[in-house]
Amino acid sequence: MVATSTIDNESPERVLLRKSVAAAVAPFGPSYFRQKAAAGEPTHDLWAAVVKGGFTSVNLPEEFGGGGAGLSELAVVCEEIATAGGPLLLMVVHSAICGPVIAEFGTAEQRAEWLPRWTEPDFRMCFAITEPDAGSNSHNLSLRATKQPDGDWVLHGSKIYISGVDESQAMLVVAKIGTDERTGKGQLALFIVDTDAPGLGKSHIPTELVLPEKQFLLSFDDVRVPANRVVGDPGDGLKQIFHGLNPERITGAALCNGISRYVLDRAVRYANERSVWGTPIGTHQGVAHPLAESKINLELARLMTFRAADLYDSRADAGEAANMAKFASAEAAMKCVDQAIQTHGGNGLATEYGVAHLWGLARLIKIAPVSREMILNHVAQHSLGLPKSY
Repeated sequence: MVATSTIDNESPERVLLRKSVAAAVAPFGPSYFRQKAAAGEPTHDLWAAVVKGGFTSVNLPEEFGGGGAGLSELAVVCEEIATAGGPLLLMVVHSAICGPVIAEFGTAEQRAEWLPRWTEPDFRMCFAITEPDAGSNSHNLSLRATKQPDGDWVLHGSKIYISGVDESQAMLVVAKIGTDERTGKGQLALFIVDTDAPGLGKSHIPTELVLPEKQFLLSFDDVRVPANRVVGDPGDGLKQIFHGLNPERITGAALCNGISRYVLDRAVRYANERSVWGTPIGTHQGVAHPLAESKINLELARLMTFRAADLYDSRADAGEAANMAKFASAEAAMKCVDQAIQTHGGNGLATEYGVAHLWGLARLIKIAPVSREMILNHVAQHSLGLPKSY
């Protein structure tokens, strides 16, 4: 079946990882995720099972309780959780951005304090970069961090569409600390901020997404951050951000690939079981061909996802491949979900058949963490050598 497929020539260790993740999340199943999503409740039990297996920290250093593996293994984890019908959006920021950024740029004290917390079932860290007026232009952030005489920092401004801050204990916040006189661009820094810090306001943003994770508008009203919460060198924030953004794109792609595998598996099963005029509907090319095309798009997206992850793990430039993987996987997921619904006919919109609720998440990843249009801009400029369009 589609749900058990692996990438050709995967190592025995990676195949075992896939099976281990699938076994860890199997007791919950897609109905657990649907119920939590419909109620707007966090998937605490599922998250705890993933943490217990060591999967949220699989890509972190062993000395801090991590698995010592790479982004490729984290991509496997994200894909297999989604394939089981319970995609965890916070994995894309908690495990792909926050942990690796602290591991790479944090002080020895920060690594020792924070990274072991990835093994705690009740701990999550979210990521705050998006602002109401900055859009895709990270150079135009306006959340301001001002250094105080005692060495601490004070944050003032706002962030928007921050996922899961209500179930996180800390967040990695991107703030502007000055302007580069030579380029005129903002100098950025990353801060570890408690989600219950005095002066931090959180307003829930209602959306049409059927997800356990909620979106928030954050207001920073002179939020004080201790000096030991600055990650790495102040002013080096842009470098740190991009260290996390490629993994975010790659794990977002892996999550989409898992969604595709899940809904395609359901669609194929239905096409084999549902009979009209005496034969399964899968015998009709009008049903079979769109499913076959969806399978092709899925496997191409998976190959690009693991190519990007392997480039990242080898310390090569993974920017182009990460963007392509995110683009291809989001497009494939949208087509797979849509075709799964179409294959089911009217049943595709029925809750019990468990496919339509994932349309919103697949659609979200066409927009975030970077829109398909910005990816096309990147490929046009950097891959094709066309003039910069913005």
